[in-house]
Amino acid sequence: MGFLAFILLGLIAGAIAKLILPGRQGGGWIATLVLGVIGALLGGWIGGAVFGVGYDGFFSIQSWIIAILGALVVLVIYGFIVGRKGSRA
Repeated sequence: MGFLAFILLGLIAGAIAKLILPGRQGGGWIATLVLGVIGALLGGWIGGAVFGVGYDGFFSIQSWIIAILGALVVLVIYGFIVGRKGSRA
């Protein structure tokens, strides 16, 4: 998969993860989209290392599931970090 297709996949996966994840996360849509790209990278790495699956192509359902799950994980971790930091003040 090309670099631009991978970035687009991460951006869309981040937006979908934002819609799936309940509640309000800080950072807005731009941060969510950036975290989506990071999540797509994380999902691809974990999918390849643990389960032996990877990105087959932009239109592969397997690629979308990996990217969305990775984006959800990154958004949850980001929510915990930002939530804890905000509750201390």
